[in-house]
Amino acid sequence: MPPRPTDGPAHPRLFPADPFVGFGPSLFRVPDEPAIGRGLRSKRPARLRLGVREYAPRLPGVYGMLDAKGRVVYVGKAKSLRCRLLSYFRENSRDPKAGKILEHTRTLVWEEAADEFAALLRELELIQRLGPRFNVLGRPGLQRYHYVCVGKGPAAYAYVAKSPTGKELGCYGPLVARHRSEDAVRRLNDWFKLRDCPQTVPLAFADQAELFPEDRGPKCLRLELGTCRGPCAAACTRAEYAEGVRGVKAFLSGRDRGLLGMIREQMAAAAANFEFERATALRDRLQSLEWLDDRLALLRRARDRNSFVYPLAGHTGAERWYLIHRGQVRAVMPAPQTPADFDRAAALIRATFTDTPAPLLLTGGAVDSVLLVAAWFRKNPTEKARLLTKVAALGQVS
Repeated sequence: MPPRPTDGPAHPRLFPADPFVGFGPSLFRVPDEPAIGRGLRSKRPARLRLGVREYAPRLPGVYGMLDAKGRVVYVGKAKSLRCRLLSYFRENSRDPKAGKILEHTRTLVWEEAADEFAALLRELELIQRLGPRFNVLGRPGLQRYHYVCVGKGPAAYAYVAKSPTGKELGCYGPLVARHRSEDAVRRLNDWFKLRDCPQTVPLAFADQAELFPEDRGPKCLRLELGTCRGPCAAACTRAEYAEGVRGVKAFLSGRDRGLLGMIREQMAAAAANFEFERATALRDRLQSLEWLDDRLALLRRARDRNSFVYPLAGHTGAERWYLIHRGQVRAVMPAPQTPADFDRAAALIRATFTDTPAPLLLTGGAVDSVLLVAAWFRKNPTEKARLLTKVAALGQVS
C-alpha cells in the first residue's frame, strides 16, 4: 500500500491547510533540504478549490490526490501549482479525466520544487514509487515496453518480445507502440530474406548433409516472392542465411543504415518510371524502418553519450547542478560557493561520471528517466548552451 502523505497519524486533520511534510525522500532534492508543501482535506470540491486559491503558490512543484482511505490516486507536476490545480475545478474546460480524479479526491497535497525540471523528475519518481491508479494510462513506468530481438536458431530472424531472455543474438530497445515495431520487423525480415515461420517448421540448409535426402517444398509463398531465403526448403546455405542475419543486426545496431538509402533510390526510380503503386509500397516500407531507426538511435545516444552537468537556477535564484550521466540524472547538488563545496563537488562529479561500459539495454525505470531528460532538452533546446562537460565542471571547482 502506498505510504500516507504525512509522517503523522493516519488521516491527520488538514483544516483549512496544514503544512505537508512531503512525499518522502527524493534523489532530486539537495541533501538536507526540507520539503515545503500544504495539504487540504474536504469532501466538497468547492471547498478544496477555495483552499487552492488561498494557499497554492505560483511555483513549480508536484501534487497528489488522495482518496477517502488516504491512498494516492493521482500524481502530477506543474510549472505553477496554483494555475494547474485550479484547472481541475473548471468544469467547462477541464479534461474528463480530471473530473473523474476530482470525484475520488478527499485530500489534496502539494510539494514545491526548485524549478520545473526538478518537478518533472519528481513526478516520475513518485509515479514509479507509488503507482497511482489514475496515472496508469499516462505514466511512463507502465508503458508496455518491448524489444526487437534477433535469434531463435537454427535460422535466426527478427521478432518482437516483451522482455529479452539473454539467449538472443541481439536485443534492441525498449520501444513502445508494439504494432509499429511488428510492422518494421516484418519489413526487415522481408528485406534481409529471413524466415518468420513458427519454430515447429522443420528447417534444412542446402549444405546440410542428410542420410536420406527428401524433397522439401516451401511452407509459404515468401520464397517465391523473393522475401525469404527458404531455409525450410533447403534453398540456401548456412553462410547465405547468416549473411542476412548479420545485415539485420548491423541495421538495428546502427552500424549500417544503407538500406534506407537503397529504399529511397528505389522509390525515386519507381516514381520516375510512373510505377506509383510500387513507389507507394516503398514509401510505406521506408517510413516504417525510419521510425524504428530513429527510436533506436535516440536510445543509443542516450545510453552512450548524454553525460554532462546541467546548471539551472530555480525560482529563488539559487543555482543547482544536475549531474546527468548517460541520459539519467544521477545526483543533484547546490552550485559550489566555498572551498569545501568545491572539494565535495569535485568528488561527486568524479564518482558520478565513471568510465564503466554503458549497459547494452535500458530496462525498468532507467528508460523512463532517459526519455524524460531527452524530451526536456528537445522541448528546451536553448538550455543546451548551459551544459558543462565533466572536464569543464571540474575546471570550475578545481
